[in-house]
Amino acid sequence: MYEETEEARVFTLSEARSLMPRLRKLLERVVRERELLLDMRIEIDHAREKAELGGGSPLGPAYLKHMIAFSEAIQEIEILGVHVKDFRTGLVDFPYERDGRIIYLCWRLDEDEIGWWHETDSGFAGRQPLTEDFD
Repeated sequence: MYEETEEARVFTLSEARSLMPRLRKLLERVVRERELLLDMRIEIDHAREKAELGGGSPLGPAYLKHMIAFSEAIQEIEILGVHVKDFRTGLVDFPYERDGRIIYLCWRLDEDEIGWWHETDSGFAGRQPLTEDFD
């Protein structure tokens, strides 16, 4: 996954919101590809177990195709500077500066807008609603 660097992107609320249409499409792809990969997992695990015996699976090429699509979507999101937190629900965080420190604007695929934030060490459980003082 994405490795944070010293120059991690910091978003304004409007910048984060402007990425919503693109992120929605990418996260829908992440969720869809993840589900397809999970559906193939039992067959692929059996193929792995038989690999030393020259085994394989007719699902191999499809599995690889979906794994690449999943990885590319994650990479596109992370290149934007957005942190993917949960592949299943499409949960992402946007680094945001508030009162001289970094916090995260928090958004999940099933939400219409970015309406939450949390401290960097509290995660989803510590989400608080955005207030009017967020720009």
